[in-house]
Amino acid sequence: MRWFPLALLATLPGLAGAQAWQSDRGDGTYANPPLYADYPDPDIIRVGQDFYFITTTFANVPGLTIMTSRDLVNWRFVGHVIDRLEGLPQYDLKDGGAYRKGIFAPSLRYRDGVFYIAVTPVGEKTRIYRSKDIHGPWEMNRISEAAFDPGLFFDTDGSAYIMTSVGSDGTNTLLSLDRDLRTVTDKRVVYYNKGAEGSKLVKRGDYYYMFNAIPRRLGMTVSRAKSLFGPWETHDQIDDKTGGHQGAIVDLPDGTDYGFVMVDAGAVGRMTNISPIFWKDGWPVWGTPQAPGRVPATATKPVQGQPVSILPASDDFSGRRLGLQWQWNHNPVASGWSLTERPGWMRLHAGQAPALWSARNTLLQKGQGPFSRGTVAIDTSHIRTGDQCGFGTFGKYSGHIAVGRGSDGRLTLTMRVIEDVAAEKGTTQKTDMRVDARRVSAKRLYLRTDMDFKTDRASVAYSVDGRDWRALGGEFPLAFDWRTGTFQGQQYALFCYNPGLNGGWMDVDSFTLSGR
Repeated sequence: MRWFPLALLATLPGLAGAQAWQSDRGDGTYANPPLYADYPDPDIIRVGQDFYFITTTFANVPGLTIMTSRDLVNWRFVGHVIDRLEGLPQYDLKDGGAYRKGIFAPSLRYRDGVFYIAVTPVGEKTRIYRSKDIHGPWEMNRISEAAFDPGLFFDTDGSAYIMTSVGSDGTNTLLSLDRDLRTVTDKRVVYYNKGAEGSKLVKRGDYYYMFNAIPRRLGMTVSRAKSLFGPWETHDQIDDKTGGHQGAIVDLPDGTDYGFVMVDAGAVGRMTNISPIFWKDGWPVWGTPQAPGRVPATATKPVQGQPVSILPASDDFSGRRLGLQWQWNHNPVASGWSLTERPGWMRLHAGQAPALWSARNTLLQKGQGPFSRGTVAIDTSHIRTGDQCGFGTFGKYSGHIAVGRGSDGRLTLTMRVIEDVAAEKGTTQKTDMRVDARRVSAKRLYLRTDMDFKTDRASVAYSVDGRDWRALGGEFPLAFDWRTGTFQGQQYALFCYNPGLNGGWMDVDSFTLSGR
């Protein structure tokens, strides 16, 4: 039974889905970015009339998110490739966890009715996933090499290659693969491009084009050659001041090309811009002839006539499967959550953990800009003494309201801001306790988190009736830091843990996302 007050329902969008940002302007134009959220390391291909977009997911599970579009502006979720991360104990949040490991920079390609993905999880050999259906299931094999940020490429004769480059040494190395993409048949350095990584290959006419990110200056280069083995010549392209630093081009059904490129955008993370390009002297140029070398803020939609579509965000948890907008912070404990123990609710059991950062089964969703508000309705009846169950932000700064229970049995609210200040194993969090053990009487409780990505500030509030809200703890910062945190933009987080063994659970009735 839904128990949102009518007054609250009147102010919030429908639970089916919402976005804080709408790129499609409804007049044949769009505004960048198409998705105002953290979808980094993009690779986009077209098959027939359909575009497919794959993105990095790090230690979030399920992993490797794929979306689809008919116009490069309005996107829908297809699904995820990896149900569970394997290969490291840290994926189960052991030995310090894997927040900065996992799945980086996948490459998506299509050949002869089969989709292929090349990806190199941190510390592993390169994996090749394949499926005749973009929805899966996916078969996986490993090759003998660990190709950093692998750029999978099929030549016009169907032969397969991977271009890889590690920015620290700048060598572009080309791996030749057998027809079935299971064996490396040749490996050779074909070019030196200082600082290059994130290689992507396409072919247009007589030329091969290689796109490389140059992270040290947040820029991108384009190289071309008439043979994959060189010689290559290189032009500088755009950078984060003019549109982005990692991406490539994709062809439209009419044979023209558009560019896609990732830009570091502050606390929201790394977003993907879509740009017209034009060709000059055999080189792709971002922007238009009237404004070359710059991703436009607004432009004509690449393909006209497609309807506006909205990625799901809000959720009433009425399904038997989690919505595709959700991911776990690491591999979840299957017995620690349920959509069926109380139908229509998300139940999070309080797993044993000393603190939020090490708590499994934290349920995440990307923060959306430029401003977004997440509101959850929870049932507190089964929260026990010692439990810390609640809602807030997760990332470099994890600011949240945690609901607990005192020794007298009364509910308490705690507001704290946790900053991650050291990377990798031995990660250290600095906790700013803003409000400790405020008592509240409510079986039904509403928690709210606001994230403003224009100011990179956030705040949290609570309500006992869904109408009158009380801010708790004041504003706190938001940030993206590639050296610490999760290596992702700030996310919304639902969590429930207990340092002891006898935890209860939190039932979540709904999550609603709205914009300003």
